[in-house]
Amino acid sequence: MKIYALVDCNNFYASCERVFNPKLEGKPIVVLSNNDGCAIARSQEAKALGIEMGAPLFQIQSIVQCHQVRVLSSNFALYGDLSARVMATLAQFTPEIEIYSIYSIDEAFLDLSGLTQLVDYARQIRTTVKQWTGIPVSIGIAPTKTLAKVANRIAKRRVDANGVFDLTDKTLQEEVLAQTAVEDIWGIGRKSGRRLRTHCISNALQLRHANEQWIQTQLGVMGLRTVLELRGISCLSLQSCPAAKHARTVSRSFSRPVESLAELKAAVATYTSRAAEKLRCDRLSAKALTVFLMTDRFHQDEPQHFDSTYVELPVATSDTAELIGYTSQAIAAIYREGYRYKKTGVTLTHLVAANLFQACLFETTDRERSRKLMQVIDRINQQLGAGTIAFAATGLRQSWGRKEMRSPRYTTCWQELPVVKA
Repeated sequence: MKIYALVDCNNFYASCERVFNPKLEGKPIVVLSNNDGCAIARSQEAKALGIEMGAPLFQIQSIVQCHQVRVLSSNFALYGDLSARVMATLAQFTPEIEIYSIYSIDEAFLDLSGLTQLVDYARQIRTTVKQWTGIPVSIGIAPTKTLAKVANRIAKRRVDANGVFDLTDKTLQEEVLAQTAVEDIWGIGRKSGRRLRTHCISNALQLRHANEQWIQTQLGVMGLRTVLELRGISCLSLQSCPAAKHARTVSRSFSRPVESLAELKAAVATYTSRAAEKLRCDRLSAKALTVFLMTDRFHQDEPQHFDSTYVELPVATSDTAELIGYTSQAIAAIYREGYRYKKTGVTLTHLVAANLFQACLFETTDRERSRKLMQVIDRINQQLGAGTIAFAATGLRQSWGRKEMRSPRYTTCWQELPVVKA
């Protein structure tokens, strides 16, 4: 029988901040989105205060001030590095690991099939991850990935579980699923949950015993797989290699309203640079792109404007300079004077392998020279820190993107290494 373990880092971003700043232990913490717009992560103490995920900062200011909540700008360099350390640690315990990176950087499925003393082994994993990385994790064990998700939820919430919950016993599965709302099942969600409730299916146990043909009619093949997984029949195997992505998107909310086209061009150039880096990292090129622009929907008293434009490229490329040229023209085409813009973004689509290059008949660009230049820029930025070499179009002073409350990049920047005092 297959046995899966879902390892999930507890309040990951907040836990990362505590690794290098122990004074934050036990304190409510909120981590903000790019450009300090809204809450994207909360410590358990902050959740207890009623701070919701995605809440705009201005809406929770009273709670922040009243309860002395520590508000921090996002530090993705730190989070990404600690995530890699956690995953490397988990790989020591099993050759079969699926990093659940499609949606997050803090989850991984492990294949524990054939092992005995599962709870003891999971506790060893939990202890080792904490010792080696400083990150606390919870582990759910079950015969399917969907049940492992349920088990992990219990491992986090029940004090007596001590961070590990084994849901391999069928009798225990019935008991737990009867207490689990149908919306809380992986792959169901609120919309499907509402539909199921109209048919008197309100918990996971009722869903488990639902008619297969009816489920497939209502929820499709994926819904049927979810039901089978709840019955202990494994339908979702581990994916050692992440599924290929069909687009690369980089978008940010500004730290303040932006009105000038020059600043918008600088922002779009910055996001284009990051998206192009992602392409080159995955050895891909883009044949099309989309640029969008929007005002702040929370300020309905101000004029509202949203627009986007799609551009097909004559030749697939991952060259930052070339892509910035297209996105700069695109943002200029949809910009309207007199609006206070809150967000813009770039999506690169129609991705193809970089080695499957098809040149234009009248091509004048030296593609090989361009490729080597991008390699050198990427190598320098990797060694000396992101943004060491940047294109002039991104601007010198990015006041629209300032992160005034970011903690130091302790593990990835030489200038921000932690100082130990004897």
